[in-house]
Amino acid sequence: MNSVKTYTMFTDHDVYLFKEGRHYKLYGKFGSHSVEKDGVKGVYFSVWAPNAKKVSVIGNFNNWNHKDHILFPRWDGSGIWEGFITGLTWGTLYKYAIETARGEILEKSDPYALSWEQNLQAASLVSTTWYEWSDKEWMEKRSENNSLDAPISVYELHLGSWVRQGNAPGKYLNYRDIAEKLVPYIKEMGFTHVEFMPVMEYPYDPSWGYQITGFYAATSRFGSPQDLMYLIDELHKNDIGVILDWVPSHFPGDANGLHRFDGSYLYEHEDPRKGFHPDWKSYIFNYGRNEVKSFLISNAMFWLERYHADGLRVDAVTSMLHLDYSRNEGEWEPNIYGGNVNLEAKAFLQEFNTAVYKEFGDSIITIAEESSDFPLLTKPVHDGGVGFGMKWMMGWMHDTLDYFKEDPANRKYHHHKLTFASVYMYNENYMMPLSHDEVVHGKASLIYKMPGDEWQKFANLRALYVYMYTHPGAKLLFMGDEFAQTGEWNFTRSLDWHLLEYPVHQGMQTLIKDLNHLYRYETAVYENQFNKSGFEWVEADDLENSVYVYLRKGKRRDDVLMVILNLTPKVLDYKIGVNAGTHWEVILNSDDDRYNGSGTDAEILNEKYEEWMRHPKSITLKLPPLSGIILKQKKDKKYKLHRIKYKK
Repeated sequence: MNSVKTYTMFTDHDVYLFKEGRHYKLYGKFGSHSVEKDGVKGVYFSVWAPNAKKVSVIGNFNNWNHKDHILFPRWDGSGIWEGFITGLTWGTLYKYAIETARGEILEKSDPYALSWEQNLQAASLVSTTWYEWSDKEWMEKRSENNSLDAPISVYELHLGSWVRQGNAPGKYLNYRDIAEKLVPYIKEMGFTHVEFMPVMEYPYDPSWGYQITGFYAATSRFGSPQDLMYLIDELHKNDIGVILDWVPSHFPGDANGLHRFDGSYLYEHEDPRKGFHPDWKSYIFNYGRNEVKSFLISNAMFWLERYHADGLRVDAVTSMLHLDYSRNEGEWEPNIYGGNVNLEAKAFLQEFNTAVYKEFGDSIITIAEESSDFPLLTKPVHDGGVGFGMKWMMGWMHDTLDYFKEDPANRKYHHHKLTFASVYMYNENYMMPLSHDEVVHGKASLIYKMPGDEWQKFANLRALYVYMYTHPGAKLLFMGDEFAQTGEWNFTRSLDWHLLEYPVHQGMQTLIKDLNHLYRYETAVYENQFNKSGFEWVEADDLENSVYVYLRKGKRRDDVLMVILNLTPKVLDYKIGVNAGTHWEVILNSDDDRYNGSGTDAEILNEKYEEWMRHPKSITLKLPPLSGIILKQKKDKKYKLHRIKYKK
C-alpha cells in the first residue's frame, strides 16, 4: 500500500510559467516543505522527472525502500511528481528513487533541497530557510552602497581556508565562528564588500565549490542555512555587502546529482558538443529548455531573496557564451548564423539579468567573470546588451601582472601595457580583479610574481596596489594578497597569518587599509569610475623613466587627485605639468616608513609658471623608488568661498 497522500502546492499558473521558462520562484514549490494536511503534519515532496516511470521518496524513515512511498505524477504533462508523507519533520534524510524508462533505479538527491549531508551518501535533508533577520537598516540603504557611483572594494575569500581552528587546523570553522573573526577584520581593513567563493553544496573539495550538486543548499561543511544567514546578517549590520559566486555554467556528473536525472539528458544537452565541458569533465546546462531556465533563474532569486545576497558574480561566462570554448575544430556546432556565439546562453543571461534587476532594482549587482571581448556585456538588454552590472577586467589584470613581472630595466620596452587599458576602460562597467585564479597552479603568489630582491618585490607590489586603487573601476582582491602571502593559495589549510609578525607584511597590510580608506572617502576616485570625465593622462609616454602621471576627477571641478607611478628603483626629481591656480599636497606615498618602504619623502620641490606637459604651470616632485604617489588638489579659495556663500 502506498503511504503517500495526494497534495499539491502548484497552481495551474505555476505549471504554465514553469513550462514557459518564466517561473522565477520555484523554490517555494519544488523540493520538500513542512506542511499540514487535514490537521496532520508532514512533508510535501515535489520533483521534476518527466521521463521517469516511477518516483518514490526513500530515506531514513523507510530504510531507503523505494517501494513504500511512491509519488503521484501530475495529470497536466508537466513531468512533476508530488505527494504528502505524514510524520516527517525537519532533519529527515531523503532521496528520490527514480525508475527510468529502461528500468534502472537511480537514487538522486533533491535538486531543490535546502541542506545536504556532508558524506559519500550526500542525502538531502528536510530543512528550512526561516531566519529572523536584523539587517533592515542595511537592506533599506544598500542601493546606495551597491551603486555604480559608490566605492566598491571587494575582499574575495574561500570560507574553508581563510582561517581554520587554531588547535585543530584540519577542521573547518562554523559560519558563526567565521563571522566572529571576519566581520571585525573587514571593518578594520576597510573593504566595502566580501565575495564568497561558492557556498552552494559541492562534493569535491579541490573544485573549491565550482562543481555544485546542491544548487539551493548552503554547504553543510560550515553549518546550517541559518548559520550562513547569521554570517551575512552580521556583515550587513556592520555595513559590509556580500557577493556570492554563482555557477550556472556547468555541474558535475555525480551519480546523485543532476546528470541524467531521470535517465535522460534532462538538465544538460544530449549532444556532447553542447552538453559536455572537456576541460572540467562536467555537464553544461541546456539553456534552451524552459524548465531549466526556470530552475536556474529561480536559483539566482533564491540566494538574493532568502540569503539577502547583495550581488552574484557569475562564473565562467566566457564558456557559456562561446560554442567553441576549449574545443577544437569539428568538436562544436555553429549557431544558426554560422557563428560561435551560444545564442541560447546569451538569451538566458539576458533573461536572468532582466529578472533579478526587475525584482531587486539597483540594490543588487550582477558581475560577469568573462575573459573575451564579448560586446555589450554591461549594457542594458533593451539596447541589445546582456544586462550585467559589471564585468571583470581580465585584460587589465593580465597586462598589469605581465608588466610588473618585468625587471625594471626592461619595463621601457613594455611601457604601454599599463596605458592600453585606457583605450577600452569605459567600454563596460569594469571590476578590476586580482583573484584566486592568479595565485594557484604554479602561477606563484602576487609577491613572488614581482622581480628583484625582497625590498624590490614589496616595493613593486605596493606600487601595483596604488595603481589598482586609483585606476577607474571597482576593486577585487583575493584573501592573503592584502598582507603579501608568500605561498600560493592552498585550499586545504589556513592563510599564513603568522607572516604578520614581520614588518614587511604588516606594512603591506597597512597600505591596503589606507588605500581602502582613501578609495572610500576620496570622491575623485569613485564618483566617475565608469565615466570618461573621471580620468585624464598627464604623462603616458615616458618610456625611459617608466613614469606614469594621471588625474582622477570627481564631480566637483576642484575635486582632483594626481597619481604618479615611478616604476624603476631610482629616485627622480620629476617635473609635472599642472593647471594654473592649482596647488597640491602629497596624501599617500607607498614608499613611506609606515608601509615599511625606504622612507624616501615624496616632496614638492618647487612650483613654476612655465608651460610643461601641455599645462601652463609645473611642479617638481621628488619621486621615491618603485613607488606610487597620490597628490590631492587643494581647494581653490575663491570657489570654496563661493560655495560657502551659496550654502547660506
